Amino acid sequence: MTGLTLAVPSKGRLEQLTRDFFAERGLEITRPGGARSYLGAIEGMPDVTVRFFPASEIARELIRGTIHLGVTGRDLIHETVEHGPASVDFARPLGFGEADVVVAVPEAWIDVTHMHDLADVASDFRSRHGRWMRIATKYITITRQHFARAGIAEYRIVESLGATEAAPASGAADIIVDITTTGSTLTANQLRVLEDGVLLASQANLIVSKTVAWSADQRALCDTLLSRLRD
Repeated sequence: MTGLTLAVPSKGRLEQLTRDFFAERGLEITRPGGARSYLGAIEGMPDVTVRFFPASEIARELIRGTIHLGVTGRDLIHETVEHGPASVDFARPLGFGEADVVVAVPEAWIDVTHMHDLADVASDFRSRHGRWMRIATKYITITRQHFARAGIAEYRIVESLGATEAAPASGAADIIVDITTTGSTLTANQLRVLEDGVLLASQANLIVSKTVAWSADQRALCDTLLSRLRD
């Protein structure tokens, strides 16, 4: 096999921005079957097959090695599995889809400004409240990794299935780990990011899988594609 499989987001703003990025560099991504089709191509590069997947699925398939390269968020690679970053090469950031994974606490916690303050709160929470501190998040892997590095072990994760930022006000959790772009939603919910509470700065990246069984021809084709995508 000599061809490459490139996965791009299947809908919404990320799909359009990805297609615009490629088009600006003379690589037009086509989707002949329309929005319901999951198969596309790049004009002038017949050996590259384009697949349209949700961004989270692209991260998973890059790590598994079922696609050669793809466009998805750095946060999704880190979140999918602990070894995710080691399974890929971040070929280049694309300059869109920027967002940070952050730790945010209620504004009322005026003495908690850094992660070491949060460590003190967590260790004291059980004796004061009879339970562990609860963290609402969709980013379970990232939360566990960074809280372990900060020496924080006394907490319980509440997996968020909806609006994470509403969890402290509703009583479902005490603090949150969530993704934010401007911080306005956090402010509206009377939350603030710790001064050292950015766990991961993310944006859309062009990412190459390390786990694919690459042939020499595929490597050469990938290098050609990446060179055409440089500014």
